[in-house]
Amino acid sequence: MGYMSLVFMNVVLPILILMAIGALFQRRFHFQLTPISKLLTSCFMPAAVFLNIYEAQFDMQLLAQLVFYLLVFTGSTMALGQFLAKVLKLKRGEGAALKNSISLMNSGNYGLPVSQLIFSANPLGVSVQIIVLVFQNLLTYTYGLYNLLSATKSIVDIGKSLVKLPIVHALLAGIVFQAFAWPIPGFVLVPLEQLANGFVALALFLLGAQLAGIRLRSFHRAIAWSLLGRLVAGPAFALLFIFTLGIEGVVAQSLFIASSFPTSRNTATLALEHEVEPELHAQIVLYSTLLSCVTATAVIHLASVLF
Repeated sequence: MGYMSLVFMNVVLPILILMAIGALFQRRFHFQLTPISKLLTSCFMPAAVFLNIYEAQFDMQLLAQLVFYLLVFTGSTMALGQFLAKVLKLKRGEGAALKNSISLMNSGNYGLPVSQLIFSANPLGVSVQIIVLVFQNLLTYTYGLYNLLSATKSIVDIGKSLVKLPIVHALLAGIVFQAFAWPIPGFVLVPLEQLANGFVALALFLLGAQLAGIRLRSFHRAIAWSLLGRLVAGPAFALLFIFTLGIEGVVAQSLFIASSFPTSRNTATLALEHEVEPELHAQIVLYSTLLSCVTATAVIHLASVLF
């Protein structure tokens, strides 16, 4: 119960409050959400992703160990999503929502606070989560975007769209600046930090505004499968691969806990931006965030027992 209240009060509740504010303002003022989404994905999001990568401190030995695990774990969740979408015979947009919801986790504004709360006395646990966060960013704007764009575009058009995306430029710039340890002048760094700091609030506000017009009583069948895939199958896969690869201690704890995080809010943001089943994506994010209060708490407790 202690874990439950801590996770809910320090992580889930602030997220829900920001989403509620977005929903209330949308009902009151009826914003046009597409321009806000474009602002988020073209300005605030690239700044946040660039700084996440640029400021991350990596231990190369740890990185090598984790990359293999993340490739295996992510490959399994991607395969599960592909299998379910095919078996359920979902439309392309619905299939994209299901596949992204299982593979893409909220490792940023949900995952980092959880890790900082649990591993406050052991920085290694937080370092592992930062590596997971960077990996998830790369996955979101490659595999995740491909799923969304393939629902409406050809392979050639997808390639052209990806090359033009500001987020792709931000990812590449972050990797280059981090690899060569290039300093950023203060007059550039300060505006970047201010944009990055505003990203989470605006993203959750936008998600709440999306949800304001959704009829939650229309529970799509893909939602149930996405919740099972993200919140149940995800931790099960993680536990299997952690034991198989012989990962132990704090690293094992951090990876197992990271596997329990809900669907990334960026799936809803990008779905709105590209107009691919935005309501379905938003509902999945909402339900997975709410249910993760229970499932993540159980995984956190199990991690402390097993490792």
